[in-house]
Amino acid sequence: MPAGPLGGVPFLLKDFGAQYAGAPHSSGSRALRGFVPGQDAELVRRWQAAGLNMLGKTNTPEFALMGVTEPVLFGACRNPWNLDHTPGGSSGGAAAAVAAGIVPVAGAGDGGGSIRIPAACCGLFGLKPSRGRNPTGPEQGEKWQGAAVEHVLSRSVRDSAALLDATAGPDAGAPYFLPNPARPYLEEVSREPGRLRIGFSLGHPLGKPLHPECATAVRDAAHLLESLGHEVEEVPLPFDGQAVARAFLMLYFGETGASIAALEKHLGRPARPADVEPTTWLLGLLGRTYSAADFAGARHSWNDCARSLGRFHQTYDLLLTPTLAVPPVRIGELQPKPTEQLLLKLVNTFGLGGLIRLSGIVEQLAEQSLEKTPYTQFVNLTGQPAMSVPLHWTTDGLPCGVQFVAPMGAEDVLFRVASQLEQARPWFDKRPVI
Repeated sequence: MPAGPLGGVPFLLKDFGAQYAGAPHSSGSRALRGFVPGQDAELVRRWQAAGLNMLGKTNTPEFALMGVTEPVLFGACRNPWNLDHTPGGSSGGAAAAVAAGIVPVAGAGDGGGSIRIPAACCGLFGLKPSRGRNPTGPEQGEKWQGAAVEHVLSRSVRDSAALLDATAGPDAGAPYFLPNPARPYLEEVSREPGRLRIGFSLGHPLGKPLHPECATAVRDAAHLLESLGHEVEEVPLPFDGQAVARAFLMLYFGETGASIAALEKHLGRPARPADVEPTTWLLGLLGRTYSAADFAGARHSWNDCARSLGRFHQTYDLLLTPTLAVPPVRIGELQPKPTEQLLLKLVNTFGLGGLIRLSGIVEQLAEQSLEKTPYTQFVNLTGQPAMSVPLHWTTDGLPCGVQFVAPMGAEDVLFRVASQLEQARPWFDKRPVI
């Protein structure tokens, strides 16, 4: 049995991000199907030192770009609660494996909600740590300009806390440095959170309707928190949802363009449209149509969001929102329609990214996608910790998580509250029929 506090616990790695030396690392892309990294990521080293038993890799959308997991390379990943529905993304394979009982915990990453979205879709606990809490080395200093972080998806709060204890802390050359927690996170799970002031919001960041089941999930969570002694009140969203969407889309386009450009090193030639999925190529084209000044301006708006949340947390300990604006969508629901596929083909064939950008069509399509997952991206921009907690199931039997957001570095508060909720409304034994 491997040494370490988690010796022998079976574990799966997401096929994006945390590289495992000697194992294929495709990032969900045909272009990288044969890529095998030569060294472990620092996060993987720490998982190994904790004794986790690496069993394999989990499915992910190409370059982890989508909130659903339907890559051309490996096919659609399905939700164990209902195989016609998505497990979310981009850590959808990890969530499906944990929800199905294949492993108790699996590696995941979150650049725009990719831990919390699958957790909400699959009835799991998913915590996105603060920026800088977990290492990103040795090859990268920050991922997605600091928006992306890695941790795990788990069935229990305890397991998530134990894994963060095993991995937290900077590595050599880390660009961010957070103070060490006051005590191990595993100890926080058994501590009372005290009486907290919690603001909850049902406002949609893009001004769209919120699905009634998602609204019910938040209201029920607010009532449960009140019954546990917390002060809970409804508040408007403390950030500009439209500004967050614009800034996130700029990051999305730019990082996709950079990822495609980086393929040249692996392919030994410039990347071509046939190397990646049509939507990925289009996102990369768009990334090349913006200027450095455009990107810098969008990056500056991250600070506006962070300052708004900072003011909010001067009054409230936590923000409670839906994790998703709708329950888990059906497989294929977010894929381009036939007319959109034709448009993608024409644009990609003739390199018309600039023209399409000016038309505003792609931004409309992107915002239509964000309509369903608009609550997660803002904390990727601010760097704060956030978690999705599985407290509600729809009348159709699909999980519907709620999100809690804490101030920077306050994972301890999240673990204490999550444990209190887990004891009050246990979900560990709530499992899909496979």
